[in-house]
Amino acid sequence: MGFAVMSLTDAAAGRVRAIVENSGADAKGIRVGIKKGGCAGMEYAVDLVTEPNPKDDLIEHQGAKVWIAPEAVLYLLGTQMDFEVTTLRSGFTFHNPNQTSACGCGESVELKPADLAALAAQGDAVVRAN
Repeated sequence: MGFAVMSLTDAAAGRVRAIVENSGADAKGIRVGIKKGGCAGMEYAVDLVTEPNPKDDLIEHQGAKVWIAPEAVLYLLGTQMDFEVTTLRSGFTFHNPNQTSACGCGESVELKPADLAALAAQGDAVVRAN
C-alpha cells in the first residue's frame, strides 16, 4: 500500500463525481494544484481533467479521481480535501497541515513545504505500533 499525498472526504468525492458526470464524456476527474496569487501568496487551483498528466499523482475515493500536480505535492502532503455547503458559499475546502496563514477572505493561503523527516518519523511509529 502506497502513501497517499492527500485524502478526500465522502462529501468531496461526491462533488467530484457530480462534476465529472455533468461535464461530458471526456471528463475523467479533477486536478488540484497550487498557484501564486491572492493577498496571502498562494491559492489552490482546481481544474477539470480530460487527459490525465502521467506525472501527476492519482488519488481515488468512492469512484472519484483527483490528480495532484507534481509541483504541489510537497505543499499538499497530509491534506484532507472536503466539500462544504454553507449559507454564503459552497466549495472545496482544504484542511492542510502545511498552511501557516490565510487571508481574511479565505481565498488565499500561505503554505510551507511538508517536513519530510517528521512524516517519515510518523510512518516509522505507525509501522512499529503494528
